[in-house]
Amino acid sequence: MSDVEKTKIDRVKAAMLCIQRLSWEQGIAGQAIYELEGLTDDVICLCEAALARSASDGRLAVMEKNDSVNDPAAIGEVLIAAAKETDRKDYKEAIDKLYHYIKYDAPRTKDGILYHFDGDWAKHQVWVDAYYMVPPFLCKYGDVAEAMKQIKGFRKYLFNQNMGLLSHTWDDERKELGRKDFWGVGNGWALAGITRVIAMLDENHQEDKEYLISYLITLLHACLTYQRDDGLFYNVLDDAQSFIETNMSQMLAYTIYRGIKAGYLDSRYMIFADKARNAAYAKVDKYGFVRDVCGMPHFDHPGIATEGQAFFLLMEAAKRDL
Repeated sequence: MSDVEKTKIDRVKAAMLCIQRLSWEQGIAGQAIYELEGLTDDVICLCEAALARSASDGRLAVMEKNDSVNDPAAIGEVLIAAAKETDRKDYKEAIDKLYHYIKYDAPRTKDGILYHFDGDWAKHQVWVDAYYMVPPFLCKYGDVAEAMKQIKGFRKYLFNQNMGLLSHTWDDERKELGRKDFWGVGNGWALAGITRVIAMLDENHQEDKEYLISYLITLLHACLTYQRDDGLFYNVLDDAQSFIETNMSQMLAYTIYRGIKAGYLDSRYMIFADKARNAAYAKVDKYGFVRDVCGMPHFDHPGIATEGQAFFLLMEAAKRDL
């Protein structure tokens, strides 16, 4: 890693830790540092803060009016690692309680697929974001069957066979897609979440692994169809009238680098990942903010976001490991 790359990474990390964070943002910040640096004090501090905001039902890092079902599980993998390292009883209890909530108490469709929120405004919706938030935690906890059930269920409700892409939301009350758009970051959440699950599966789950690799390649090829010459993507992949967005490029680069390292993607994908990475580098400002990602708080405009910072770090971790 060059001095220029290290300086850029340090600034992006510092800016990420300065951003106010909701449950999934706390989780992905922890995951990014964990993959980049290992189980550092920063990661344990993020876990500690998530536990301080535990809800009585087991959800972690819950802020005021944060009614997400799945997002609190984003910190699950690093919390499991922290519990093992520190032997903290409260960490282990929090993990078990979070698992119990996701497995048994969280609201879901009749066929057992998790809704993304339990608030009235989006009470019966399945969201593509959940690919990243829940299956890696379930898999790391040891419940591969439930992780695969959720992955296949999200596919059932959101995957467009003709396009090879995922829509953003399904409205289970109306029995129709809520937001049909092929949101770039949404498809990126799926790519990155599936990538993480593939990495956790051993030889005892070879059939599941082969299914996920095939699914990921289908989704990846469809996304690559829409990569611009500059390495970026439109916010809605097939809509050139939507704004040009940065984070999907980072998510895609992360997915490709990890896939090449693991051996299920060949090196011909490298050109797409490197082009995406170069585009992301050009978007980092002097403060370390990755600019023009799908921006908080409503993620409907180019701006800054914790996930945009985190995926820069995840991309760099994957590139370094390659």
